[in-house]
Amino acid sequence: MKKLFFYASIAFAVLSFAACDLQELPVATASNQAIFGSKSGMELYVTSFYDILPGTDVGVFQGDDNSDLIARNGVDDYLATGVLSSVTSSGWDWKDLRNINYFIENAEKSSVAGKENFIGVARFFRALFYFNKVKRFGDVPWIDQTIDFRDSTTLKGPRISRFDIMDKVLEDLNYAIENIELTSDQSCTRLTKNVARAYKTRICLYEAALRKYHTIYNMQGTANTWYQEVVNAANDMGSAFKLHQVATGNRSYRELFITKTPYADETILAVALDANLQVFSSANRRFISPTYGNRPSLTRHFVNTYLKLDGTAFTDDPGYKTTTFVNEVQNRDLRLQQTIRLGDYHRTENGVPVAAPPNFNQTYTGYQPIKWCYDERFPYDDESLNDNAHIIMRWGEVLLNKAEAMAELGTMTAADWEATIGALRKRAGITGPTLTTIPTVADPYLLDYYKNKFTNPVLLEVMRERAVELVFEGLRPDDLIRWHIGELFQDAPMNGMYVPALGQYDLNGDGIIDVWFYQGSKPTPPNSTTALVDVSPSSAVGRLQLSNGTSGEVLWNPGPREWQDKKYLYPIPENDRTMNPALGQNQGW
Repeated sequence: MKKLFFYASIAFAVLSFAACDLQELPVATASNQAIFGSKSGMELYVTSFYDILPGTDVGVFQGDDNSDLIARNGVDDYLATGVLSSVTSSGWDWKDLRNINYFIENAEKSSVAGKENFIGVARFFRALFYFNKVKRFGDVPWIDQTIDFRDSTTLKGPRISRFDIMDKVLEDLNYAIENIELTSDQSCTRLTKNVARAYKTRICLYEAALRKYHTIYNMQGTANTWYQEVVNAANDMGSAFKLHQVATGNRSYRELFITKTPYADETILAVALDANLQVFSSANRRFISPTYGNRPSLTRHFVNTYLKLDGTAFTDDPGYKTTTFVNEVQNRDLRLQQTIRLGDYHRTENGVPVAAPPNFNQTYTGYQPIKWCYDERFPYDDESLNDNAHIIMRWGEVLLNKAEAMAELGTMTAADWEATIGALRKRAGITGPTLTTIPTVADPYLLDYYKNKFTNPVLLEVMRERAVELVFEGLRPDDLIRWHIGELFQDAPMNGMYVPALGQYDLNGDGIIDVWFYQGSKPTPPNSTTALVDVSPSSAVGRLQLSNGTSGEVLWNPGPREWQDKKYLYPIPENDRTMNPALGQNQGW
């Protein structure tokens, strides 16, 4: 199987074209003709662009740690009070763009038949590069050529409108879709037409929502054009993909994330890791280790949004706020039991099955993730040795992108609902009218969750589904940004399971005490696996409390989080502004 990381490692070994500054030209060598004079040479070169994709160690699975869905260890510099500034800002790096532009320039001069395929790959990655830059900084310079060090006009030029940049991004995506020769790839690791189409749905959805909800730009009138691009790109993918299903059991969803070989029915793009090549991720360690990574846990605020199996809202039950963990996880959307540990969850230690209820030595809220984690403890919990495929794009997201765009356009039909939101819920074991009937009444819990900024009942249900289906896939921070609801970064409660009173609790009904919530003197645990949780009154950072003092929801205090609207964009780094004063600075910085 051809693997992205394998190709990229070869390409970088052969090609040494990366440098740090825009003005540093790749050196012309005798290898130029060897590269641009043959298909094999150009194919080798374009694999160097795959490095733009998310890395595998931290992976997309840690992207949501900095969002409203997750309680985590500490506060990221992005949200910490007074930390982010033009001095600490980063990301103004253009070496990947120069590498891409150098290839495009030379490939366009090549006489090799089919060169447009490789130019299409390059232009896809240029679109992705610029999309990431625009998300981070807004207005940026547009550079579509390698720059001579004597070209002071370009090197010292100003930024141009992010909206003009995004028009060019769309042009590059369309060129890629038109000219990339490969339509699909069973290994799910190579760039294809359908990969470009899928990314187009993601990129255009971001742009559409930003234009609609960031009214400061006065671009609301152009949003629907971008929403329609989402729908068109999704439709162009036809029936090439479907939601992954296993014949028996309730693991169809989770199986996607713990397989070594990507499932080609739903996976559109992935990096297949390989123990033989020593290419791993650190998923188990980052989710399970109490000392490594962010120790992320779902919040109860979010878990409440998972539907019941009959398709009704859990929060419609009058007593939902005081429902204990053992009861609240019963008869819920099957994705809940495939995303976090429930009472019946088992792991293995050296192949021997062991009961593994939520472990408060590892989780802050009790909602402990398993989505990307192997069930075997050794060696994965203690070393970064995960070799399960790193999914970057899948059909489930495309369905959600399409559904959101149609909800915004007001074109959603019952058939559309059933083929998108209904299909995702059906795989999750949900039954009832929610699979086929478009909602007409907004869920009060969702209205409150999103601070009454969204009232369309169809859109709110799409938003519910998007969070549940895509959690720990790295897209949530972008969603909050594009929807212009950044205050959730600061205001979302870091809450956990409900505790009726201080004392000992068996979370899985096996007669063994799993956690003891206490105040004052530390008690003697009844067994070696009991987690002792001190909830004595305290306002200190890094402490757990109960919301009512001696009872209530578990509350985690990671430290103060600060949101300011200027954080919708990062500041231009001060060093780069010093070198080029024409860059200016983003508003508020």
